Amino acid sequence: MKAAWRAHKAKYLMIAPFGIIFLAFTVLPVLLSAGISLTSFNMLEMPKFTGFRNYVNLFANDSIFLIAIKNTLFFAVVTGPVSYIMCFVFAWLINGFSPKIRAFMTLVFYAPSISGNAYLIWKLIFSSDARGYANSLLSSLGLSNGAILWFETKAYVMPILILVQLWLSLGVSFLSFIAGLQTVDKTLYESGAIDGVKNRWQELWHITLPSMKPQLLFGAVMQITSSFSVSTISTELAGFPSVEYAGHTILTHLQDYGVTRMEMGYASAIAVTLFFMMVITNLAVQKALRKVGE
Repeated sequence: MKAAWRAHKAKYLMIAPFGIIFLAFTVLPVLLSAGISLTSFNMLEMPKFTGFRNYVNLFANDSIFLIAIKNTLFFAVVTGPVSYIMCFVFAWLINGFSPKIRAFMTLVFYAPSISGNAYLIWKLIFSSDARGYANSLLSSLGLSNGAILWFETKAYVMPILILVQLWLSLGVSFLSFIAGLQTVDKTLYESGAIDGVKNRWQELWHITLPSMKPQLLFGAVMQITSSFSVSTISTELAGFPSVEYAGHTILTHLQDYGVTRMEMGYASAIAVTLFFMMVITNLAVQKALRKVGE
């Protein structure tokens, strides 16, 4: 150990700031949350150890949490893979343009993910009055006789949230794919042509994707994280709570108990559950991505 320290002392010192920040703001909060989840803690009194009572109540007695799990899993299963594929496909298509056009198109596709007025736009589109853009369009086409109450009708809430999430999904993963495509060694395509690669689809599978595994893995982590951590979209568009909890997710349930009710022990149990769901999903997806190009 001492020999390794002497040999790589400069490297350890360079990564030390990141290591300290990672431990202080990622590892330690996770461990503290796991510990608090085993207590009854209301922020006013000292925590009281209750064992796994919070977890038992969560899965056995909290029917709203079960709805939140169902909504979150459905949302993640739909938006996760679709947004991931969208990020790569658009990045792949844009990569074929000239540098100036590529830069402009990247900005166009990336802009919604950093737009502060994104929810305002969709509120206007799906406004429940007759002058809302969606209602006005359907009325002009003769497909609706009156104003549809989009966010007051359970059947419409989740499809709209999924649509908005997909529109916002071309973010960091999209940029990482653009960067990854730019770093693929062009001589590999020449070598592939000699070895029998005949079209762009074969180039994509045998050369491009294997060369981009780090970016693909990073993009998967980011998309899974964003698809499981849905909260703002639901509360901004569907309200809190949403009609019949149609847009209720694990994270909104967490915010309800952690921010509104201040039941930190119960909220921590929700957070730990969500954490393990994301970890298991990430491991499964990364295992699948490692087989790309084989």
